[in-house]
Amino acid sequence: MEDKHVQISADTRAPRILVALSGGVDSAVAAALMKKSGAEVTGIIMTIYGGEDTPVQTGHKHGCYGPGEAEDVRDAQAVADALGIKLYVFDLKAEYQTAVLDHFKAEYQAGRTPNPCVYCNQRIKLGALLEKASASGIEFDFVVTGHYARTEYDPATGRYRLLRGINHDKDQSYFLSRLSQEQLKKVRFPLGELTKEEVRRLADGLKLPVAEKEESQNFIAGGYRQLVCGEAKPGPILDESGKVLGSHPGVAFFTLGQRQGLGLAAKEPLYVIRIEPEQNAIIVGGKEAVYRSEVLANDLNWISIENLTSSLDVAARIRSGASPVPARIESLGPDRIKVVFNEPQMAPAPGQAIVLYDGEVVVGSGVINH
Repeated sequence: MEDKHVQISADTRAPRILVALSGGVDSAVAAALMKKSGAEVTGIIMTIYGGEDTPVQTGHKHGCYGPGEAEDVRDAQAVADALGIKLYVFDLKAEYQTAVLDHFKAEYQAGRTPNPCVYCNQRIKLGALLEKASASGIEFDFVVTGHYARTEYDPATGRYRLLRGINHDKDQSYFLSRLSQEQLKKVRFPLGELTKEEVRRLADGLKLPVAEKEESQNFIAGGYRQLVCGEAKPGPILDESGKVLGSHPGVAFFTLGQRQGLGLAAKEPLYVIRIEPEQNAIIVGGKEAVYRSEVLANDLNWISIENLTSSLDVAARIRSGASPVPARIESLGPDRIKVVFNEPQMAPAPGQAIVLYDGEVVVGSGVINH
């Protein structure tokens, strides 16, 4: 299969493709497809984990951050060797700490629910990693990753567009929704028109050493609590009238709409309906109190349009695991919009990315603020 964005002809040199390997099957297949297309392929992988890199226990899956990173680097090297390409390893521990971990920790301590993958793709994988590669002297025309998404150039607007992956079950456009025009111009996603099953079959057929490797799961192996537990302070759990119902171990351990882990006995199920970090309090109530008819969002990143000049009908995705739902967006200023849902949505959490679609096309994204 040839990536439609990478054209090979007899009278031009082969494009220089930089493939961001992860040690997993998706990026390995992406690299193999680029190699098969006739491109000049170079592999890169980043190290971000600063702790003791002990082997992952049998039966446990890798996290993107945590033990098992050395194994991923070895697997990426095995893929590079099998494909006959060079692999460069770049240390991004300091950059990752600042751009992802510190931000993640601060957001949770402020009672918000961040999505680290959104910022990692923008600031690290397609940001700091490429800057390090360029600074090291590697020359490349495009960068390729194993994400399930698509890009295209729209001559009518002169803008690069981000589209959902053909396989919606694996679509990763949500996590790529903060990419800039310059980043979208340089990146290619050869798996965007494939299903996971097709990718596995390709890996088997190409005899890639990671063909049977399981996917990494979650942001951090073992959960994110280790990042925020150091500054966690116990506080009260209150009902909407202010009555103390119990206590919590720290506001950073909770998110809007959460039901589990409250440790409360009640006639009806109770949910986190508000987090008040200033009072170090968790407010709980019935399920109906978690629904929102509208949200405000800021920190906007427009992709298919330059800016929002009038109200617009879209499909809004309020978290990575949610399906896009009909909504209308209205501008409230240079970096602020109101998103009005056609039907109330359960627990759109402050700090989460909200991604806006027009059919398959990502219009833009923002961060839920209220």
